[in-house]
Amino acid sequence: MKILTAYFSCTGNTRSLAEQIANVSKADLYEIKPKAPYSSADLNWRVSSSRSNKENNDPSSRPAISGNVENIEKYNIIFLGYPIWWGQAPKIIYTFLESYDFSGKTIVPFCTSGSSPIGTSAANLQKLCSEKTTWLSGSRFTGNTSRSAVVTWIKGLGLNITAE
Repeated sequence: MKILTAYFSCTGNTRSLAEQIANVSKADLYEIKPKAPYSSADLNWRVSSSRSNKENNDPSSRPAISGNVENIEKYNIIFLGYPIWWGQAPKIIYTFLESYDFSGKTIVPFCTSGSSPIGTSAANLQKLCSEKTTWLSGSRFTGNTSRSAVVTWIKGLGLNITAE
């Protein structure tokens, strides 16, 4: 079984969690990087004209990604991580999911947020993939989630992953 942990992170919280998940599950790690990096002004949710607000409010927004996952077909399980922005996944996650065929794969979404739940973000992402893609329920974590909590979560997924 080959596992990939793919994630998008601007502040480092999702990166930290993704690194733990990859380490615990012995997965390869792939960072979803925007072709045009986000500045702190782009991420200012208090300014309605900020880039992240504009993307969030535009259903057709698909920020370009720099790079790609080589040999995605070799992965059976994909942990997919993202921060919660306005109750949803950032649109760059939509770009990622629409860039590959995930048929026959299992996707396990996870997100980071200080207080917002995963909400409908995972269900909305699932709609972007083939019906032949297996989706597990997503989970929300804080940026300082412990390794033991990650191990417990992975063991509880029922995926036959040896989590250490």
